[in-house]
Amino acid sequence: MSKPFAVSVSALAVALLAAGGGYWLGTRQVSGHITEPSVSADMKDGATKERKVLYYRNPMGLPDTSPTPKKDPMGMDYVPVYAGESEAEARGNTPNTLRISTEKVQKLGVRVEAVTLGSWNKLVRAAARIEPDERLTYAIAPKFEGYVERLHVNVTGQVVSKGQPLFEVYSPELVSAQREYLIATQGVDALKGASDEAQRGMRELAESSLIRLRNWDVSEEQIKALSPSGSTRRTLTFRSPVAGVVTEKKAIQGMRFMPGEALFQVTNLSSVWVLADVFEQDIGLVKAGAQAKVRVDAYPDKAFSGAITYVYPTLKSETRTVPVRVELSNSAGLLKPGMYAQVELPALARGTVLSVPSSAVIDSGTRQIVLIQQGEGRFEPRDVKLGARSEDRIEVLDGVKEGEMVVVAANFLIDAESNLKAAIGGLGHEGHGKRPAQEGAAGAKMAATVTHQTQGQVEEIDAKAATVTIAHGEVPSLKWPAMSMEFKLSHGGLLAGLKPGAKVRFEFVERGQGDWVITSIQPQAPAAANAHAGHQ
Repeated sequence: MSKPFAVSVSALAVALLAAGGGYWLGTRQVSGHITEPSVSADMKDGATKERKVLYYRNPMGLPDTSPTPKKDPMGMDYVPVYAGESEAEARGNTPNTLRISTEKVQKLGVRVEAVTLGSWNKLVRAAARIEPDERLTYAIAPKFEGYVERLHVNVTGQVVSKGQPLFEVYSPELVSAQREYLIATQGVDALKGASDEAQRGMRELAESSLIRLRNWDVSEEQIKALSPSGSTRRTLTFRSPVAGVVTEKKAIQGMRFMPGEALFQVTNLSSVWVLADVFEQDIGLVKAGAQAKVRVDAYPDKAFSGAITYVYPTLKSETRTVPVRVELSNSAGLLKPGMYAQVELPALARGTVLSVPSSAVIDSGTRQIVLIQQGEGRFEPRDVKLGARSEDRIEVLDGVKEGEMVVVAANFLIDAESNLKAAIGGLGHEGHGKRPAQEGAAGAKMAATVTHQTQGQVEEIDAKAATVTIAHGEVPSLKWPAMSMEFKLSHGGLLAGLKPGAKVRFEFVERGQGDWVITSIQPQAPAAANAHAGHQ
């Protein structure tokens, strides 16, 4: 081969190598960045893209994060939060959602039921007592002064018939009134031949004496017996005005009594009253005319039925109850005054209403909350407005929808296992108080649990109480100046490597009113410490 030809071949080879290398570099470098060799579309579809972990959050919903995987004090793994995924999405649906592992849910025995829409049938139950019918109670009280001469009935509780003699009395006034009446009647007969004016005067005297005797409850039979005999009777007999039972006896043989003094009380027990004490929240459901069922302890196998005749207009402040009267027939005499009874009063029809089981409601006294199951191991605390209550269900006026699943068992254990207090703070309850960073329309959308950051120097450590006193710098999110204060630690692991005098950077939250808790604390680099020395 000639020399010029060899040189030409070498030059061509170098040119080809240069062109190939340039093409390879061009595929590796674009705008100063080195890229991977291109792959086909099929390879891209088959490849699994690994998501980048931004940080790991506390599994109990606490605002405590970690750059590396770790466990909380209860042994639960921190949950990873990936790029493109907000922490609210990692928790569930909303920032207020509680997340508990499936294993914990099973151990706690969590049970859920659906919110139902149906007819509202309710019975109002109340404690009651048997009382005599006030309209069938009679008192026997002489209207003149006298003495008890003789007792025909001398035992309280004795059954008497209508017209049966109870006692006899002697009264000088009664004897005098009888004598006046006899003289007047005899004078009328004696003046039959006298002038009309004289006869009229004597008749008026006789009539006034007769009216006086009648006003003293002297019977017509006794009055008629006076005229034929022409002599007064020393005693007057008082008889029972009704058939019933002697419920009170004050008369003692030989005692003196004054006008109007009740000596006997007779009650007809053929009909009795049942006075039921209905609680204030149920009184609006009870109306007169409805039929009630009554049971007494003495006859557990019997149920008595009677009508609601009256709802009293007053409330007993001691028991917060309103008396409701039910009338019962007692012809057999089974019901005794003073007996205790249990009454079932039918409530007014309410139509169809939303309701949940009574056990689903967590009532703090100022607010009522139910836990809505959002998914496997995710629960949302939600404020509800309650209505009427039945035996085992509560009407819900606002806060839930038909078909939503509410926790009916172990909801208080969920409260203990999770940061429910922090979660429900995001529901906007006014009692939690505002912070400067939350004021205004934008702040109203923030969650109640906000993480604050600052740096400072450790002054004191109380390992037993899990508290630490730090002289910290300004806290812009709270508009706090530099000061020294005590913080609680979210768990004992934060005490590791912490000593008085150490300069740290830390994050903290307010779990309750004035309850400031450190969720993360790291030693501060010397340069950073010097840069912020003015805050100490």
